[in-house]
Amino acid sequence: MRPLFESSLQSLPLVARGKVRDIYAVDERRMLIVTTDRLSAFDVILPDPIPLKGAVLTAMSEFWFARLAHVVPNHLTGIDPESVVKTAEEKEQVRGRSMVVNRYRPLPIEAVVRGYIIGSGWKDYQQSGRICGIALPAGLAQAERLPHPIFTPATKAEAGDHDENITFERVENAIGPALAAKVRDVALKLYGEAAEYARERGIIIADTKFEFGLDHHGTLHLIDEALTADSSRFWPADQYRPGISPPSFDKQFVRDYLETLDWGKKPPAPRLPPEVIAKTSEKYREALFRLTGRKLG
Repeated sequence: MRPLFESSLQSLPLVARGKVRDIYAVDERRMLIVTTDRLSAFDVILPDPIPLKGAVLTAMSEFWFARLAHVVPNHLTGIDPESVVKTAEEKEQVRGRSMVVNRYRPLPIEAVVRGYIIGSGWKDYQQSGRICGIALPAGLAQAERLPHPIFTPATKAEAGDHDENITFERVENAIGPALAAKVRDVALKLYGEAAEYARERGIIIADTKFEFGLDHHGTLHLIDEALTADSSRFWPADQYRPGISPPSFDKQFVRDYLETLDWGKKPPAPRLPPEVIAKTSEKYREALFRLTGRKLG
């Protein structure tokens, strides 16, 4: 599979390009999501694709969508992505990295669940002892496991902007108390089941973010991606200990490299050395193998 930085399908109208995904309209009810090999760090898209990254993310999402379908329905249609494009070149672009999904009305929040204290949550805790208004025990160390997973929602940022952690009250104001409670409860259940499964396979899911949408009946569906190495922090359980930021199976390897550079974290991003690209691809593929037993590349 050749690395794909950006898709160029002529047989379907382009709806949007995100940091990683290109979205095309199939018809009024369905969309084609092409997961490219683009990688963003510090909300800046890097110029070098990561080979097989899009295929890994797609395979991960499909695995979790199937495994967790009893908790909440999702947006998959089961339609072969190659059947909705025309040319052989377009079929090659979508093969192994795409999904045909139903169009649902997306909720205007990121449903973040944290089982460990790291990242922006760690920064908030150091400043206030809270995350998203939730008071936590004093004296927690970086990367420490929380007494129980917590729902810590965030805004959906536009491209180039940063998500903002928000309180549950703001979620209630945005989508209504009943739906807010359902999103929280579903997100916590999804995380709980996934984290238990992953731990048995040597991976700690430190945190993750879900996106949800509503169909025309108002039924909640899981959309976008699910429990991938882009939407989650995956840590190797055998290398975890509180007090330090553990190594991970995601783009943290790239972030750590970029932190060694004199770069303002604004476009244009620097090129990545071949060894960093190769190691990052390896990290993504190892996470997929540990979780699903599937090897790519």
